[in-house]
Amino acid sequence: MPDDTGPDPSGDAQEFWEQHYGSRVRVWSGRPNARLVEVASELTPGRALDLGCGEGADALWLAVRGWQVVAVDVSATALQRAAADARERDLSACIDFQRHDLSDSFPSGTFDLVSVQFLHSPVRLERDRVLRSAANAVALGGRLLIVDHGSMPPWSWRRDHAFPSVEEILDSLHLDESRWRRVRIASVEREAVGPDNAVATVADNVIVLRREGGNAAHEAAVL
Repeated sequence: MPDDTGPDPSGDAQEFWEQHYGSRVRVWSGRPNARLVEVASELTPGRALDLGCGEGADALWLAVRGWQVVAVDVSATALQRAAADARERDLSACIDFQRHDLSDSFPSGTFDLVSVQFLHSPVRLERDRVLRSAANAVALGGRLLIVDHGSMPPWSWRRDHAFPSVEEILDSLHLDESRWRRVRIASVEREAVGPDNAVATVADNVIVLRREGGNAAHEAAVL
């Protein structure tokens, strides 16, 4: 049966995600997100920022391939698990794990790849502002990768939630289009597996942008 209840949207992000990760020994599969693999496999390794890194699968995948990664999450439990996996795989020197509630703080620096994978939250998240900060953290010639839920399966309590379209996400970034190139803008279907092995088709919104030029200091001022 679907769970029709949800958390308080004004609830504390750190408390919610600590409870989320503390409820199980492992929450995620340990596999990197497919769209990240598609995009980053074609790039020369450099500096990467992984926002909402969870238990670290994406950060570890990037580090194995030669990236220096800043991996960020609000949950200390998730970061501890990710850091333990990095130590076990001798990747600690390649990944800087940082705890941020992105509504209140954001990692410093610029990056050749900024990856934002399914950065949705049922509790407080200043999402539009976070996405604009993510765009501003992209170095010249770098990529911004945003992958969002476009729809949810019928067993999710958020199944009727109206997620933003790719164009709405792009509009929320307030980017100067002369300084950014659209590499990929798409809604992609995939198969989701739920309770009792139920299967449903859901949509993901995929945005890949390349920063072509511009004044980063000016763009930071208008966020």
